[in-house]
Amino acid sequence: MWAQMITMRVKPGREADVERAMEQLQAAEQPDSGLLRTTTMRDVNDPTLVYTLVVFENEERARARENDPRRQEGLQVARATMAEIFDGAPQFVDLTVVYDVSP
Repeated sequence: MWAQMITMRVKPGREADVERAMEQLQAAEQPDSGLLRTTTMRDVNDPTLVYTLVVFENEERARARENDPRRQEGLQVARATMAEIFDGAPQFVDLTVVYDVSP
């Protein structure tokens, strides 16, 4: 498995809009993209910081998903929302999953 941790800073007063942006991103998702899980979290000590962990079958599937033309129209809507509510560009950290368990 392969993952990305994405860090974003929410503009003041726009914290309530994060879920809408994530729902718009999910709506653009294709069933065969290799995406296994998306988890979005808010920092308890700094509610303007939002982290999203996306987990994929592997990096190749994740990279192919980035250029999937079937997602482009839906991504335009989500990107417009994200530009309104997030302060600056997201920061990405690429990760190799070494251990994953679900109870």
